Amino acid sequence: MSSEFAWSAEQVELRRTVRAFAAQVSPQEEVRRLMASPLGHDPAVWSRLGEELGVLGLATDEEYDGVGDGLVSQAVVIEELGRALVCGPLLGSIILGATVLGGLSDKAARAELLPGLVAGRTTAALAAPLHRGGFDPAAVTVTATARHSSASASDGTPSPDGTPSPDGTATAGYTLRGSVAHVLDGAAADLLLVAATIGGAGAGTDGDGDGDGDAVGLFAVSADATGLVRQSAATMDLTRRQATVSFNDVPARLLAAAPEAAAVLATTAETAAVLLAAEQVGAAQYLLDLSVEYARTRLQFGRPIGSFQAVKHLCADMLVLVEQARSVAYHGAWALDEGTDDPRIAASLAQSVCSTAFTQVAAMAVQVHGGIGFTWEHPAHLYLKRAYTDAALFGGAEAHQERLAQLVLDDADGH
Repeated sequence: MSSEFAWSAEQVELRRTVRAFAAQVSPQEEVRRLMASPLGHDPAVWSRLGEELGVLGLATDEEYDGVGDGLVSQAVVIEELGRALVCGPLLGSIILGATVLGGLSDKAARAELLPGLVAGRTTAALAAPLHRGGFDPAAVTVTATARHSSASASDGTPSPDGTPSPDGTATAGYTLRGSVAHVLDGAAADLLLVAATIGGAGAGTDGDGDGDGDAVGLFAVSADATGLVRQSAATMDLTRRQATVSFNDVPARLLAAAPEAAAVLATTAETAAVLLAAEQVGAAQYLLDLSVEYARTRLQFGRPIGSFQAVKHLCADMLVLVEQARSVAYHGAWALDEGTDDPRIAASLAQSVCSTAFTQVAAMAVQVHGGIGFTWEHPAHLYLKRAYTDAALFGGAEAHQERLAQLVLDDADGH
């Protein structure tokens, strides 16, 4: 286990390569074009990220066509994609989808579903309540009903869909009913990963359910499944798509029952909080660079505005916020990789600091640019909208600060 964090030569080169690629494929004009397009991203670019650069599966094990290089390297890539506002299903497919699938105990499911995601050939979305760096089973709004077959699974015979029900009875699969709002990249995903309460007297009673014999499971739903309805949602950040997904007796495949499903989703929430923090750092760094360059070249009263004390203070404050955020974000990725700290604390610390830093830097960037910073033509508003949207995705900074206080104080009290 490493005792001190340092960039490797490979990670430095990785950053340079991804930054150059993002600058080429995601200039501001292209971002605006994709914002107005039906899909919201360019599938060819997404495929190149997976197959040509091979950077979508850096944290995925090699046996599933990933690289197995860990979260720090994946965070480097996500930081650079965030810097350029690269449009694509980054959250749904990689930060959430690949993390969920990579945590499953079902090796057959991992082997079937992960390679397509990390190659950029398929996309995924997660329909599950992730709040404050954790998974909230009480907020699950989808119910799964087993379709029992006449055969018994007690002899180890697999069910028709390869999954037994929680009580060991052979099933003919499950159907899902319910609705989930604000599903990231949910409108166009090829695969939906859904948290649902498994109904029936045979469900687990280990505390993951509502105390009435129900338990939370994790299910896979195909994009062309009967009864699946997806409605794109209006969002502040037009570069990041969300959808309301409704399930009307939709056939589904059980990937993980309780208690595994809740554990996988909790780990996913922690990982997502840290990787989103890296994206926030990249976008904030871009705004800092943009503002400093503008302050150097914009003349007022015959002098660069960067020579005025008020503007100097703004730029200095932005630098402090960005550097602090970068340290916390990569500490989180490193801690989750190495197991050096409580992952719950690392995740909430990353989101608390990075969400605050990004929103403040975005607002300061608008101030530095003055009137031009308020216009549609200038990129500042794109980053400002991304900042406020990101801050709300997995719980606001205040919610993560409250969670940190509970975790630290409970630990101090010996609970």
